[in-house]
Amino acid sequence: MYLFIFFVSMVGYVFGMAWTGNDQQAIGIMGMVGIGAIIYAIISYYSAGKLTLSISHAKEIKKSDNPTLYRTVENLCIASGLPTPKMYIIDDTALNAFATGRDPNHAAVAITQGLLDKLEKVELEGVMAHELSHIKNYDIRLQSITVALIGLIALLSDIFLRSIMYGGRSRNRSNNKGGGIFIIIGIVLAILSPIIAKLMHLAISREREYLADASGAMITRYPEGLVRALEKISADREPLEVANKATAHLYISNPLKNEKGMKWMNSLFSTHPPMEDRIARLRGMAN
Repeated sequence: MYLFIFFVSMVGYVFGMAWTGNDQQAIGIMGMVGIGAIIYAIISYYSAGKLTLSISHAKEIKKSDNPTLYRTVENLCIASGLPTPKMYIIDDTALNAFATGRDPNHAAVAITQGLLDKLEKVELEGVMAHELSHIKNYDIRLQSITVALIGLIALLSDIFLRSIMYGGRSRNRSNNKGGGIFIIIGIVLAILSPIIAKLMHLAISREREYLADASGAMITRYPEGLVRALEKISADREPLEVANKATAHLYISNPLKNEKGMKWMNSLFSTHPPMEDRIARLRGMAN
């Protein structure tokens, strides 16, 4: 995250130098970029949860609708010291689940009907513990911040490229020594920075999945339950119809099921770590 924030600041500075050719003005632009990132992150932080549930067509249920699921989650919440989140069902036969919400007091967990139908009790406990761990570890807050930073970089890159293509450079900038170098660097960054930012976000997302697996196993004290659930989820090749690239990173497993191609390329651009690695780490905890 420190590297991510530094990268955003560097992009803002380089674009500022390319636009103005003045160091102090570039630092000012970098500061405005930082303020914009904070505002954007706050807006995303407060609105992301409801938006994600709406996009996923998740329907809230009460305890009377599924007492088994509610009791499972309530017991895990007692063990982990969390308030019980709102529960949602996604009417889809694919096997998946996700957690969202800006903090433990405003959290929600959504699970597909397919997962509910096919998991045994210990496997359901493993999945729910994983999702509660995302809430306890404030992963939703972290994801909101990183998504906001990616959006900001993409917006800055687009504005910069358009200004270069259609606006050109002012006389003051063209007379400034080294301005041409920053223009070249700025163009390269404008093209590459959204890709680099996305790769950094995906790396953060994969690490948080490992952490949620480990934290969930510690809550249940039975890693094998989550292992068995992940094996069933991995064997299911049905994509989740309501998922998209904007929400894929939230789920316990990649809901898009697009794993064709070179293995190293998949691992680099995947929202989730390889399932076999996750299972191996959990089994290592059990040993």
